[in-house]
Amino acid sequence: MRSRLLCCAVAATLLATGCAERAGQPGQAAASSTPSTPGFLAVADNSAAPGGKVTLQVAIDNAAAAGLDPQMSQAAASWNLMSFVYQPLVTVGPDYTIEPLLAEKWATPDPTTYVFTLRPGVSFSNGRALTADDVVGSMKRLLAGQSVWAGQLGPVESVEKTGDNEVTFKLKSPYTPLLGALANINASILPMKEIDEKSIDITKETLGTGPFVVGEHRQDVAWTFKKNPAYWNKEQPVVDTLTVEIVPQEATRLAALRDGSAQMSAFVNADTAKLLEGVPNVRVAGQATTDYHYLNLNSLGKTFADQRVRQAVNIALDRKQIAEVATGGQSKPTGVTPEGLPDACDPAKVPSATAGLEKAKALLKEAGAENLTFTLVTYTTDPVLGQIAQIMQQNLQRIGVTMKIELLDEGTWANRVYVESPPNFDASMTWFAGYVDGAMVSRWWNPDTSHFNKAFMKTDPELNALIEKAAADLPGPTRAATFQQLCDRADANAEMIPLATRPQYLAYRSDTLSPNIMASEGYGNPYRMISTFRELSR
Repeated sequence: MRSRLLCCAVAATLLATGCAERAGQPGQAAASSTPSTPGFLAVADNSAAPGGKVTLQVAIDNAAAAGLDPQMSQAAASWNLMSFVYQPLVTVGPDYTIEPLLAEKWATPDPTTYVFTLRPGVSFSNGRALTADDVVGSMKRLLAGQSVWAGQLGPVESVEKTGDNEVTFKLKSPYTPLLGALANINASILPMKEIDEKSIDITKETLGTGPFVVGEHRQDVAWTFKKNPAYWNKEQPVVDTLTVEIVPQEATRLAALRDGSAQMSAFVNADTAKLLEGVPNVRVAGQATTDYHYLNLNSLGKTFADQRVRQAVNIALDRKQIAEVATGGQSKPTGVTPEGLPDACDPAKVPSATAGLEKAKALLKEAGAENLTFTLVTYTTDPVLGQIAQIMQQNLQRIGVTMKIELLDEGTWANRVYVESPPNFDASMTWFAGYVDGAMVSRWWNPDTSHFNKAFMKTDPELNALIEKAAADLPGPTRAATFQQLCDRADANAEMIPLATRPQYLAYRSDTLSPNIMASEGYGNPYRMISTFRELSR
């Protein structure tokens, strides 16, 4: 059963208790744990000797255009790789809860104040101790920079050093998702002394507090990570070396798991995952996520400038069929707020779900677009996208709309959607990481703060107001009502259209690898607990 716990529930508890604290040690699985441990799909065998190596295969490399600066990373694939080296103040634990990381605890003396106490004994991999100045400088750099993640931190008024080991965030107004926003790799604490002195260029080099350091990197080929001898948790990482091979072809990754040349890989295609069932010594774990696929209709382009045309397309989409066919029944229709999170809106109640095909045809007729033809661009790295596209193509034929499908490599697709000016597409499809609070992903529907979609999406002041209200509301009926209004408004605009959730499958060699795998993942990082993995083959 998909968990319905969320970091905002933790935040609400902190606010309600005035000056409550959370403290602890993240990423520790008890030695007596079994694979049935609540919140986990697999638990590492702590009796296995430390040392050795782990080999992962992933579909895509860190985005070369963004460099290695974690604050500028915009894709989950980049976050995953950077998480081996960098760390934020807090992290995501089982059931989407927020756990301490570089901050050993935090307090909320009032709804607009967060006081973080830093974990003692933390150093960067060059041996220099982490300081409160690094935290303050990192946050100010993030807030002042060009990262899309700056908008996720909400109404931060100031970040100040309030003690040798203490940093205080002051907000202009209450903001429930703050802890969730601080848990992503974009909010990592950087070596500000070295950055300010210009002794390091973090777009080209890495220097973090994480469990690994980079040994070698060949773009689009492989990474070699080595154990960080300065890591604050002396029991981690368990293995000495981590090799990450970049293998876009799913068939190749499947073969590597079968013959044991790779120990783990992640897949999003349910059919592909089924191909590994019954393979000796290979286990497949289905991990729940808050991620979901969505469709972009370029409202600033010619084809979809008319809202009636966008609404007609939106009405014609059969999300239930998408969930049942494209993902093998493993996903569910969703609204803007990810299905499964507390207070999420009901996708069956948004305007497009309650209208019929005759309404869609009437809208096209009113707009003079009865013979509409357009092209959808998506990419081949994620095969599920092509399957969804084919279903949508059939859906739209029911209202007389012809949708052509153009499958591109991911780099070309991203260039046409996000880089070219004006954007070179009618419609595009990809997926969002849903994060750990419904108020977070909804912020992408405001192009004035998200920026990445400003060239193909109109600003809607009424929707923006709902987005801000949802972020200020505490969990409960009031926020649930706001989320539904937000989803309804975004659905009526029909610019970025949520489709269905996106589960992921982790396949690993049980004869050579003993991993810790959480049952749910809020940031699309299946390797979140990589520092606790153990090699069994030595």
